[in-house]
Amino acid sequence: LVAEAEEVVTTITTDEAIRRYKEDDEDTIFVDIRDIRELERDGMVPGAVHVPRGMLEFWFDPRSPYHREILSDQTKTYVLYCAAASRSALACKTLQDMGFQNIVHFAQGYNGWKYAGGPVGKRPARNK
Repeated sequence: LVAEAEEVVTTITTDEAIRRYKEDDEDTIFVDIRDIRELERDGMVPGAVHVPRGMLEFWFDPRSPYHREILSDQTKTYVLYCAAASRSALACKTLQDMGFQNIVHFAQGYNGWKYAGGPVGKRPARNK
């Protein structure tokens, strides 16, 4: 399934993802789809939005009662990532199937991001 997804989704290089991050473009939103335990253990891209893979379809779908407003703007580019780029490839394919067009993920995922010297931060405290 991952190979099939990779054939139809847009994959950018890790260096390109880091460049986009450093440009601080308000039209680009980084989306971390890893499990909460991974974020707590390994940190995350500072400023990224956490969307657990299991809630992806619900949080992106504007008709869902679980929809998140930050994921509403289809003019923005959403840069998805997971640990090694497999889950993010599947997630990009799912969102494309849902009609989202500005969805990309980056090769090597968060592990590659850290190895390439991309900025890393702690998971922000959860609002209660």
